[in-house]
Amino acid sequence: MSDRPAARQWGKCGSLCRRESIMVAFKGVWTQAFWKAVTAEFLAMLIFVLLSLGSTINWGGAEKPLPVDMVLISLCFGLSIATMVQCFGHISGGHINPAVTVAMVCTRKISIAKSVFYITAQCLGAIIGAGILYLVTPPSVVGGLGVTTVHGNLSAGHGLLVELIITFQLVFTIFASCDSKRTDVTGSIALAIGFSVAIGHLFAIYWVGPIIGAVLAGGLYEYVFCPDVELKRRFKEAFNKAAQQTKGSYMEVEDNRSQVETDDLILKPGVVHVIDIDRGEEKKGKDPSGEVLSSV
Repeated sequence: MSDRPAARQWGKCGSLCRRESIMVAFKGVWTQAFWKAVTAEFLAMLIFVLLSLGSTINWGGAEKPLPVDMVLISLCFGLSIATMVQCFGHISGGHINPAVTVAMVCTRKISIAKSVFYITAQCLGAIIGAGILYLVTPPSVVGGLGVTTVHGNLSAGHGLLVELIITFQLVFTIFASCDSKRTDVTGSIALAIGFSVAIGHLFAIYWVGPIIGAVLAGGLYEYVFCPDVELKRRFKEAFNKAAQQTKGSYMEVEDNRSQVETDDLILKPGVVHVIDIDRGEEKKGKDPSGEVLSSV
């Protein structure tokens, strides 16, 4: 009989802990600034798809089709994305691409919870933008609205590889152009991203290839080419400590400050750890919206 009240109490505690975990996971989502950012991603993707796909319409129709102008289409895609980044970059970060958002998640620039809303808004914006274009285009010339397919002489693996490479160069350009650690960046960041998109759109757009290429580009830039010095130092100390414990030996750490920082990386049972990857408090009044790819 005495175990039942304890079980009920544990059940209530477990339910409360689960709610707290969910609230921690969605930290920063229920804010006005975030929903402005989500709306910006939706609107930017809608305009981008509407304008860009409009350039793929063959106004000669099915009977007398005009030659496909790949330069025109590529420039339209590139300049459209550059314009959207310039317009909405300070509001949402100007991802305007699910692959870019996935890369931001992998490099800890945006939380998983926020990325779900970002990608949902991007997909809805793309669908509605394509729908508007379909409604305003005469049926005789609507065609496939720029839907891309793998060439008949190529396999799906070839298409995947091409998409991986062109998205790699896009996301690498984004990370390199928007790196706050660099002081040598001159010119328009939005235009650099736009030209990168124009280069990529000489080929095609899919899902798996771009996401893999985006993750590889973001990971290589953030963790190999230009890693965060403080994060690298903390990981090195944590790995060294783990290696010492594995060998069964213990070494005294003289730098107490470093030991405390390393211990902070280790999750202890019974303690709820809240890790603010947005680092809003550390910016001390600095407006994060000034960074083109900053999280909200």
